[in-house]
Amino acid sequence: MTARLTILNGPNLNLLGVREPHIYGATTLEAIKTSCEDFARFAGCALAFHQSNHEGVLVDLIQAARKEADALIFNPAGYSFTSVALFDVLKTFEGPIIELHISNIHARDEMHRHSKLSSAVKAVICGLGPYGYIVAMQSALQALGKLPGSLPAPMVVGPQ
Repeated sequence: MTARLTILNGPNLNLLGVREPHIYGATTLEAIKTSCEDFARFAGCALAFHQSNHEGVLVDLIQAARKEADALIFNPAGYSFTSVALFDVLKTFEGPIIELHISNIHARDEMHRHSKLSSAVKAVICGLGPYGYIVAMQSALQALGKLPGSLPAPMVVGPQ
């Protein structure tokens, strides 16, 4: 069975490449989506990729992912620091969840250092820039045991 990944992006990520490029870089969300689609084709997995500025829409997408995805990659953006509703719905998703941040939130100002959502996820990836999306996809597929066999063993199984 093909692995099914869902990538969700929170508020203002539609402005990547324009909004605070000194923090988030010049890469657009569309370029990230294209790269993720390319990696999904390589890995032989299905990919759903969404962005919303609305908390309720993100809650609905996570609820839908419970039936439509095996793993969830979520860049909650500003909701990382504020949303109890997203925290609660993340706890209902049974597969691996990777929380993703383009910047290193731990090196940011006090308001942007502590994600309320992190305790509801399997792993957190931050500070790798847009490449973090590819690392998150690889990590989710590894957690599902669905990385392509064509990859070198250290990439598939890690240290033993």
